[in-house]
Amino acid sequence: MKNVLLYLSAFIPMYVLIVIKEIFELTVGEEKFTWLSAVVLTFLAVVILLGVVGLLLEIFNKKQRAKKVRIVSKNNITDRHFLGYFSLFVLFAITFDLSRLSMFVDFVIILIMIGVVYVKNKLFYINPFLNILGYNFYSIEYEVEGEEGKKSTHIFFRGNLVLGNEYRVKIKDENFSFVSK
Repeated sequence: MKNVLLYLSAFIPMYVLIVIKEIFELTVGEEKFTWLSAVVLTFLAVVILLGVVGLLLEIFNKKQRAKKVRIVSKNNITDRHFLGYFSLFVLFAITFDLSRLSMFVDFVIILIMIGVVYVKNKLFYINPFLNILGYNFYSIEYEVEGEEGKKSTHIFFRGNLVLGNEYRVKIKDENFSFVSK
């Protein structure tokens, strides 16, 4: 379930854009408030809330222990994934007319299909919301204190990682980890 919530968090910027668009259209009279408007706004509010909760649960997960690691190599790969999602934001936020039931159903179905691929393939590192919040996404090689050999993972870190420095990393899997400094 936490993985689904992480997926929802990746689209928070898009949900906010759609909410702004819907509220604007309702206030300037381009659209009348209907039961579908209420459903759309409620749906978007719920997925925004679930996405925020999921992200906070992951970032502040007390059960997941942080390992002390030393960064051996790093590669900031934030830009490789952000722009691909930006085109989805534009597609949904600008072109979808969610005042039509058929478009709202299409919107939900597309989100479900993307979600299945996202969760099944553990694409948690593709999260533009984290980038907007100031996190960078790194591919790193690291050494764990007390263990032999190098390991690799992808991590989110707010700021710039320094090679050779030691950090505390909460390693969820090879595609999603947070540095807790």
